[in-house]
Amino acid sequence: RTISGISRLHGKPRKQALALRLEDLDRMVGFLDEKGDAISFRNRALLLVGFFGALRRSELISLKWEDVQFVTDGMIVTLPRSKTDQMGEGTRCVIPFGNESRCPVRALIDWRQASHPSGGLIFRRISKTGTISEKGISPRHWNRILRQLAKDIGLPNPEQFSSHSLRRGFATEASRLGASMPSIQRHGRWRSTKTVLEYIEAGRQFADSAVNVLFKS
Repeated sequence: RTISGISRLHGKPRKQALALRLEDLDRMVGFLDEKGDAISFRNRALLLVGFFGALRRSELISLKWEDVQFVTDGMIVTLPRSKTDQMGEGTRCVIPFGNESRCPVRALIDWRQASHPSGGLIFRRISKTGTISEKGISPRHWNRILRQLAKDIGLPNPEQFSSHSLRRGFATEASRLGASMPSIQRHGRWRSTKTVLEYIEAGRQFADSAVNVLFKS
């Protein structure tokens, strides 16, 4: 009861990462395409695989080439262990080919061709001279990459973006474009429908505002 009372008196609104919109994802990808170096190939794949796979940060940065199977219609990513897979049995994430500008499958293939891997971690550190390390990027490094990209393309409040922005963005944008709630929840591997609804409602707070009716009168 004491802790609850302190929370009511001194509590602050919970900070949540901003959802990444498709139009802003496209701008980030376009920015990276113009640079065309190894880091840009890696970051492009990070963005697109993370967004369209609705991957958690831990899932994305720990991915290995052995976890990815390229097939005729896209790729199948096996997540060895995730937040909702405590027994470590593995969860499959199916990602189809997309259009040319925002295709996560082609982006990963491009990164593979640029990095010439023999296996192991997919998303590795790259030195300023372009040397690709055997070590993977860290969680903080991935957040810094995304925030810098948000800053580079001129998004407001770039510091409010994080790796979770991709999962939130997937849910809100998929819903906005007509995907069903069960399909969104299944693809994102969310246990709770409530969590998905919160993401979708947050993403539609301006579109669903009653104020819009007054502007049309």
